[in-house]
Amino acid sequence: MDGLNRITNMRAIVPGARFMHLPPDSRTPMRYEPILAMRSFVFVLLLCLSSVHAWAQQNDQQQLRGLDEQVQEIKSDALSIAQELNQLEEKLLYPSGTQVAIFVALSKGDLMRLDAVRIQIDGQLVAHHIYSFKELEALRKGGVQRVYIGNIPTGEHKLEVLVDGKLEGGADFNRTERFTFRKEVKPKMVELTLAGPNSGNTPIALGEW
Repeated sequence: MDGLNRITNMRAIVPGARFMHLPPDSRTPMRYEPILAMRSFVFVLLLCLSSVHAWAQQNDQQQLRGLDEQVQEIKSDALSIAQELNQLEEKLLYPSGTQVAIFVALSKGDLMRLDAVRIQIDGQLVAHHIYSFKELEALRKGGVQRVYIGNIPTGEHKLEVLVDGKLEGGADFNRTERFTFRKEVKPKMVELTLAGPNSGNTPIALGEW
């Protein structure tokens, strides 16, 4: 048995030749080619997955942009339809033969802070509006506000306008004016131009169309 063990630790070169002892720790070299191939495959697979993920993100962004454009178009269409419905409702509720509309504007360059406007037609309160900062800024930039629209019969009518505000120095400002206007068998538009007492303009000026 000992001889057999010794023979298994030696390699025969040529019959009859000397035997060569192998080192006890000598082993057959390992083959790394399959491992390297597997690593290369995994690396390529990761690159492919990254490319697919980036393409999917880009595709999702394009789809989201397309969806956002569709939503904006739908909103625009909805606003257009709502505006048309409002115009149709006004025509039905306020026929041209009895319709009257009152607009409010500020005198150009006036620094009065407009707080509120109250309007009466024939002794009946038809509008009472309290102004926000944004509304006041819009009026100061030349905007015109439709403060009232309604129906009145043809003929003479009395209009009373009450204005509350503050002057540039902080003092309170109140003004009331009374006018008379005539309603014909067609839409009536009245514009009230407001100004503070220090502007040199009429505090409440009436314009008719």
